[in-house]
Amino acid sequence: MLILLSPSKTQDFSRPSINLGTTQPRHLEESLILIKELRKLSVLDIATLMNISEKLALLNHARYKDWSLPFTMERCKPAIYAFKGDVYEGLEVQTIPLHLIESSQKNFRILSGLYGVLRPLDLILPYRLEMGIKLNNPKGKNLYIFWEDIINRILQEDLLLQEDNLIVNLASKEYFSVINPKKINGKIITPRFLDGKNGQYRMISFYAKRARGLMAKWILNHQPRQIEELRLFNSEGYHFDTKTSTDSLNPIFMRP
Repeated sequence: MLILLSPSKTQDFSRPSINLGTTQPRHLEESLILIKELRKLSVLDIATLMNISEKLALLNHARYKDWSLPFTMERCKPAIYAFKGDVYEGLEVQTIPLHLIESSQKNFRILSGLYGVLRPLDLILPYRLEMGIKLNNPKGKNLYIFWEDIINRILQEDLLLQEDNLIVNLASKEYFSVINPKKINGKIITPRFLDGKNGQYRMISFYAKRARGLMAKWILNHQPRQIEELRLFNSEGYHFDTKTSTDSLNPIFMRP
């Protein structure tokens, strides 16, 4: 199964104590094109475009200026260890055995507004560039136009290397929107996670984000091969709900 996750705004670039080989992102030429566009922006432009504070805009203005190749461990960090936030708290990458991190290079992908499609051990520099940002670029007025053909092509190539034709979409709507299902020759499974409150079940953003990370971790640990096996996911009290899951490609997991 090919697992899709979103990146996170929060990142940690303290040095990881890991002994793993690293790789280079596959779309660095495209990343450099976007960096050149970002360098044209003033601090105020960045703050306005991304709806962030002047302090954060200053930080990212400096990041774009300092962004350069080659990517080395002295300056960078593997993507799976760099991202933090609700999803990655659920993933708890530090608890995943190193041999599973290495094998996840084959089937774990992080969608990124700057890097396109990242593998777990791809080195990255700190950045902020969400997929939904309307950044003018040589291909058009936003990042969806910039990345759509590239991301759909590389995901289809990655999917062909799997033993099945299944994609488990654990990315947010913002990031998954770059994918055109018509260009993917496979089944896309999009789980939903609902939490009970006052007798009603609904999606609560914080818990749903964490649950996506929990499921990604569960898949890495259990290596399911079929859609039906995903229904066994039961981390932190979630369970597959047979009554509400009427579509096999949109399984619903509930927690009291």
